[in-house]
Amino acid sequence: MRAGAPWALRHRKDPHSSKAQAGLAARLRPAFERLGPTFIKLGQLIGGADNFLPDELVGEFKLCHDRVPAESFDYVREVVEAELGGPLRDLFAEFDRTPIAAASVAQTHGARLANGEEVVVKVQRPGIKKRVTRDLGILTWLAPILERHVPQARLANLPAYLALFAQTIVEELDFRLEAENMLDIARILATAPGRAVIVPRPHPTLVTPRVLVMERIRGFRTDEDQAIVDAGVDPTPVFRALMNMLIEGAMIHGVFHGDLHGGNMMITPTGQTCLFDFGITGRFNDDAARRALMGFMMSTITADIPAQLEYFRDLGGFPSDANLDKVRADLDLGGDGPHAASAEAVATTMRDTATKLVAHGGRMPEPLFLYLKGAVYLMGAIATLGADVDILQELSYTVDYLTKTHGEQFKTDIGLDVEATPVNSDKLLSLVKATAGVDADATSVSFRDLQRGQAGQVKDAAQAGKTD
Repeated sequence: MRAGAPWALRHRKDPHSSKAQAGLAARLRPAFERLGPTFIKLGQLIGGADNFLPDELVGEFKLCHDRVPAESFDYVREVVEAELGGPLRDLFAEFDRTPIAAASVAQTHGARLANGEEVVVKVQRPGIKKRVTRDLGILTWLAPILERHVPQARLANLPAYLALFAQTIVEELDFRLEAENMLDIARILATAPGRAVIVPRPHPTLVTPRVLVMERIRGFRTDEDQAIVDAGVDPTPVFRALMNMLIEGAMIHGVFHGDLHGGNMMITPTGQTCLFDFGITGRFNDDAARRALMGFMMSTITADIPAQLEYFRDLGGFPSDANLDKVRADLDLGGDGPHAASAEAVATTMRDTATKLVAHGGRMPEPLFLYLKGAVYLMGAIATLGADVDILQELSYTVDYLTKTHGEQFKTDIGLDVEATPVNSDKLLSLVKATAGVDADATSVSFRDLQRGQAGQVKDAAQAGKTD
């Protein structure tokens, strides 16, 4: 309240202006960091909500830090010995006193088992459950207030999203559930070609609610660009593996990593990507929801706008009695799929669309929010890691891979016969070219081109705003 009251007084006449939103975000982010683990985790999720929440809010919360002072080694020893039932010296041949990392919920230490295996030991912070329970009550009270002051929060379905957040953070406090999530994801990834994405193996006898011992995998953070280049890692296979991991996990198996960010991903010197921290794992909990996601994604690729709206409704994005023809007309969605937008329109379309969706009762389904947030992060990470990767080639590869690998399941689950209705990504590729500002007949578009094009469009939109 102390962070928001001065802002409310200063901007009571224009609370929804860009300046007002930036001012609110600048006050909220440090307040979230001071309030502790629950708010920090929520702040990080807000920072990954590109295109779903105001740019000012998202941009500020990208700076939200989850680095806090480490607990003492005496505390770590006490918890590990109590949870695992023996003296530290009997449980481990070596145990590093200095943590590898210290975050708001837990900290990790390197160690070695008696058989010589290198492991990482994750230890929960003291009193965290009591604090999280209290904070969740505060957030439940705060949600309707934020919806009033941040209209786009209604599209993000903030109350329902906070309910999902509450569920996931409570699960995150039981490391046995995290270990189960790791095994679920690992089983899916083991079926992928080349095992390009891997998960550390939790130790079967050394997992408790507050301690998780797992295999140690070494590599580079995804933001260590030069080290990855120096190691000779080709970014193209990394791009393909990550996108296929997210798409197949959600669409085919109904489960995916729900909290992708730089701290939760590592690239090994051999080019494999390792995922960590499975406390937040997204799930389409029943087969109907998974099929609706599959239909939503494939109707996007096939440019079937009416079907796309129907599947979005089936995911919970619209009330069951929503007039989808009226939604389609109001949003000016033709039947010809994605189309090139002007520079000014690209910068404003998402905000305008959000407003219209809210007017029609539109809400972002909770697991879809986590899924799309992960996709946005991956695109950003690959844009940094492989700025010269050819997007057109990779989009075509992904579409071709999905249709050849899962064509029979598409037919069974959603009635899409990819042989009778070939999946054509031309319109999607045209949109990418338009956004990048390259010629329509261009044969390649890199992430670097895309970033330049988007920067130019934002600049053009700003100039247009000054002359209005």
